[in-house]
Amino acid sequence: MSIAMIFPGQASQYVGMGRELYEGDPASRDLIDGAEAALGLPLTRLCFAGPLAELTETRHAQPAILAVSLACQAYLARHGVTPTVTAGHSLGEYAALVAAEVLAPGPALELVALRGRLMFESGVATPGTMAAVMGLGSETVTACCREAAEGEVVQLANINSPEQLVISGAVPAVERAMAACEAAGARKVVRLTVSGAFHSALMASAAAALGEALAATEFSRARVPVIPNVTGTPTQDGGELRRLLIEQLTRPVLWTDSMLALRELDAGPILEVGPGKVLTGLMRRIDRAAPVTPVGDKAALDGWLAAGRAAGGAP
Repeated sequence: MSIAMIFPGQASQYVGMGRELYEGDPASRDLIDGAEAALGLPLTRLCFAGPLAELTETRHAQPAILAVSLACQAYLARHGVTPTVTAGHSLGEYAALVAAEVLAPGPALELVALRGRLMFESGVATPGTMAAVMGLGSETVTACCREAAEGEVVQLANINSPEQLVISGAVPAVERAMAACEAAGARKVVRLTVSGAFHSALMASAAAALGEALAATEFSRARVPVIPNVTGTPTQDGGELRRLLIEQLTRPVLWTDSMLALRELDAGPILEVGPGKVLTGLMRRIDRAAPVTPVGDKAALDGWLAAGRAAGGAP
């Protein structure tokens, strides 16, 4: 059975994520406990008890989301469900690489913990922000950014769906670009609560430091196609996937293109593997006919597996 797996990024975190899986499945408990011990972070406390403000910090949210996503993916694998194509939104790309057997779970967790820390520190050293823009096309938003820059960084950071784009950069420049987008007819423009200007040139120092760690990490050829954020084009080349993870920090997340490419592969049912339902919502804006199901906790995982068995599909 063909299965596509997509993995969420930052902003999918919530207090309580992973608790049911941790308490109800010994192997998931071992995975999350192992991640906590290896990274030296209080992942179980953050995930299960919060507080939300601390969990939401980039340096905590990224490894916490990845740990829960990997636990969900491993649970599916133990029940005989493996992907035929994977993709992940921003940090979710690391989970996609684990599912495609490009990276082992341990190195992926270490890289993401470093990534989250570097991005957090970059945001402290060079303050920036992001804003969501609804109802404008990418060309118009790019033009608004160009008009608003005035020598500062502001650029398109995410194309999440045909209706939702995100801009990123220096605070004054983003504020000017927000005003320009409103003047251009945007339906809604909302500043996001983030600790830095992710997927913009202001992340260059973080990208350089992360690149050194990536260069020292083994990347295998993908067992199945992976659709990287930077290109939106499927690949199985481990070297290319490594390089694109570096570029990902400073370049836009082409999520709409990625999901259209996934649909063209005729991958069958799509599972959002990890906390929350953000990607499910975006997919319904990209392709309403896409058969996407969020499986971010034990009840959802067991429910999907049971439904598949009843239909003669999932193992």
